[in-house]
Amino acid sequence: MIKRTICIESPCYLKCRHDQLVVSYEHIKGFEDRQEKTVPIEDIGMLVLEHQQITLSHYLLDKLISNNASVITCNETRHPSGMMLSLEGNTLQSERFRAQIEATVPLKKQLWQQTIKAKISNQAAVLKKWGIQHNYLSKQMQLVKSGDADNNEAQAAAWYWSHLFPAAWQFFRKREGPPPNNLLNYGYAILRATVARAIVGAGLLPTLGIFHRNRYNAYCLADDIMEPYRPFVDYIVRDIIEKTSAVEALTQEFKVKLLQLPTVDVLLDGETSPLMIATQRTATSLAKCFTGEQRKILYPEMQ
Repeated sequence: MIKRTICIESPCYLKCRHDQLVVSYEHIKGFEDRQEKTVPIEDIGMLVLEHQQITLSHYLLDKLISNNASVITCNETRHPSGMMLSLEGNTLQSERFRAQIEATVPLKKQLWQQTIKAKISNQAAVLKKWGIQHNYLSKQMQLVKSGDADNNEAQAAAWYWSHLFPAAWQFFRKREGPPPNNLLNYGYAILRATVARAIVGAGLLPTLGIFHRNRYNAYCLADDIMEPYRPFVDYIVRDIIEKTSAVEALTQEFKVKLLQLPTVDVLLDGETSPLMIATQRTATSLAKCFTGEQRKILYPEMQ
């Protein structure tokens, strides 16, 4: 079942009643006339808290987390700044934790090779969709070794970002860089939360990555596994700037398009499914790689 992504953009009080998320505007100055809204908690995969004057009950928060929903908080600029996930997302959790922790270096290098090859392949597919030369990326994908020893990911990325957007944009990918970096950042934050939720649901530790290592990063594994999914965000952003160059502000229209990312259809192992479902299959396949049940991570292919 595909879960819903709910974004709360105005002041309100969020609570739980009869296993429903209740959005109440009672006693909210200027919003008193708004009707109360409800959503079944079991339908929610992600809750984005965008406005700084949102109040919510701990009972609601516990219900959301118990149903493996990810809760994202945003800062004063309405950009995602934090995330909360369940600590008990899978009944086989301790067994899978142990297999993940005991994974050998050769295994992790093989998994990272698969990850980077899938990422570069999807980057090439994005360029192909826009009629942009992509043969260089196809060659780089074939050259990726175990652990990406020659750093083909970086070489492919340099080519990719210099060709994805029209030359007039003079685009340079940097988190704090000029637009459309703002759109990419927002899309990647939604993707990261989707992948982290899938990882927890598969009974894995999101902190313990196969490549990314940072003592201050609680989501290293999510940052690893989301790599082949990033091009799906890139495609949406490329489509946005094809229609308008006015992307300095992260408007409601742009956010709606990016928040639809979990429902975008992707092809994985010959089957088409929403991206959120695909991330769950990817995370489950990774868990089976750690336990020795299979040797390959399932990643989506951009068509």
